[in-house]
Amino acid sequence: MDGFEVVRNLPGENPPCIVIVTAFNEHAIRAFEAGAIDYLLKPVGQDRLMKCVERVRQLRKSAVAIAESVARLQGVAHQAPTNRPRKIVGKVGEEFHLLDSSQVLAFQAERELVWIITRKQRYLATQPLKIIQQKLGDLNFARVHRNSLVNLDHVAKMAPLSSQRWLLTLANQQEFIVSKRQARAVQKLLSW
Repeated sequence: MDGFEVVRNLPGENPPCIVIVTAFNEHAIRAFEAGAIDYLLKPVGQDRLMKCVERVRQLRKSAVAIAESVARLQGVAHQAPTNRPRKIVGKVGEEFHLLDSSQVLAFQAERELVWIITRKQRYLATQPLKIIQQKLGDLNFARVHRNSLVNLDHVAKMAPLSSQRWLLTLANQQEFIVSKRQARAVQKLLSW
C-alpha cells in the first residue's frame, strides 16, 4: 500500500495526526490540500522534525481538527473528483468516527446541535448544518426543512400531507416533514 491507501484504511475511532514523510515531493500539494498536518521530505533534518513534532503536539489538543484532517485525507485517498467529502466526522462520547457519506441517511439540527443519522446510530456532528450542506456540494443530499438535510438515496417513500407539504420516510423508517418552502424542489429531485 502507498501512504494514501494506509490513510484510507485507518479505523474511524481516535484518528491520529497524519504527517506525510516521503522522498518524493510530487504529492505535497495533494497532501496539504487534503489536510495533512505536515509533509516531510527525506532526508529529514532534526530541526525540521522537531518543528513537525511541535505542530502535532499543538494539534493533539483539538481532537475535532484531527478527525476533520483525517477525513479530508481519506477523501483524497479515494481519489475524489472534487473537494466534496467522502467521509463525515461524527462523535459518540469521546470518540470520533469517520463515516462514509453514503452511510448517512440524514442530518438533523436541534438548536445548536446537529445529529448525523445512520441506519444503526446517531452521531453528533462537528459542524453546523449550513457548513455541512456546503461541504456536501453536489452529493445527493437535499435540504427538506430548515433543520433537516436528507440523503435522497435513502428515501423509501414520499406522501403528501397537504398540497404544499410532504412526509418523507427514510430507509430506517424515520420520517421528515418537507417544509412548504422546500416542497417543490424536493418533489422535483425525487421525481423521475
